[in-house]
Order: sequence, then C-alpha cells, then structure tokens
Amino acid sequence: MRNILVAIALVLLGVTGCQSGVSGQAEPEGDSFAIKDGSLLRFRPVLAEFPPGPATGAATDRQSTDPAGQQAAVAALDCSEGPDPLDGRDDPALPLVSCDRVQGTKYLLGPAFLTGADLSRANARLDTQSGGPLVGLSFTDAGARTWADWTAANVGKQVAMVLKSRVLTAPSIQSAITGGETQITGKFTMDDARRLARDIAGG
Repeated sequence: MRNILVAIALVLLGVTGCQSGVSGQAEPEGDSFAIKDGSLLRFRPVLAEFPPGPATGAATDRQSTDPAGQQAAVAALDCSEGPDPLDGRDDPALPLVSCDRVQGTKYLLGPAFLTGADLSRANARLDTQSGGPLVGLSFTDAGARTWADWTAANVGKQVAMVLKSRVLTAPSIQSAITGGETQITGKFTMDDARRLARDIAGG
C-alpha cells in the first residue's frame, strides 16, 4: 500500500544538471483531476507512527495537546473501514490522532500547514524513467512557497495528506521540493495512483 513505502520526489523539469532522461518538456499528464473542494484536505507533519492494532479503552480526545492524552487516543482509535467520526471536523491548528483507512496504521500528526486549497491539480501517470505509477501534484504559487520551505526544513521526515480526518498517504520527504510540482512514488498500482489522485482532488 501507500503509507510506509511511499516517497516524495522533486519533479525536475528543465533544470540544468538534472538526472539523465529529464528534458524541458512537461511530463505526460495521464489521468488528471482538478481540485474540487480543497477545504477538507490537510497536509500535516507525522510526529509518530504506530502499527495497526485493535482499539483498547474508551474513545478519547483525538486532538489533545497532552502527550498522555495523545497516547490514550492512539490506543482507543478504531481504524476499521467506514467514515471517520470526526469526518473533517478536526481543528487544523491542533494535533490529530488518525489512521490510514486501508492498512490501519495509526499516526500522531502535527497541526496542518497546507490544505487542498494550496493545490491546483492532481494526476496519476506512469513515470517516464522507471515506468512505475506515480501521482503528480501541482501547487498554487502560494502553496509552492510554503511547500518549498517546509520540505527544505523536513527532509527525511513524513508528511500525511489527510482527507476528512483520515490519512490518505504518509510519504517521506526525499529532498527540498521547489518549483510547485511534486511526485509521489511507491509500491502501488496504477489503480492505486488514480484513486489517490482522485481522493486528493476531492473527487
């Protein structure tokens, strides 16, 4: 699936000194999705990751700022399929305990620093170099500046893309990402890539 094995890479288009096979021409767009409603998508830093496991204990505050409260929320969180009880009503300024909707990996996430409103498009296509599926993200001008600053300061760390309070994917940052274009690559199929691109776009 997408969570642990996914990595984010910089799109190198028309930049001198780039890897072989990269030209000044745009990558083929593939299945492209315009951002419909970016208000429910949030980019949050991953502070901690926990393996899937059954929920233990009573439901508790998933946006607690207290470390003990956060641990209790991780233990009590039920990652089974179905809508998230918060359903997008999480406060972006507070931490969030969430999980991947497919694998059930649990996460402690920091406050959001970007939303879907900072994106313009998401697309699924094949990488012209590796031939594997990838998801491409295009940021707005303001989003590109914030993304460049955040990735430069967080190389090697994970970022979670959270839709309606559930984690869609939590890739690792491989390098500072400038220019407003980003690729998400990993161990997923073309159908996985299309689904992820469509979910990021709010479709």
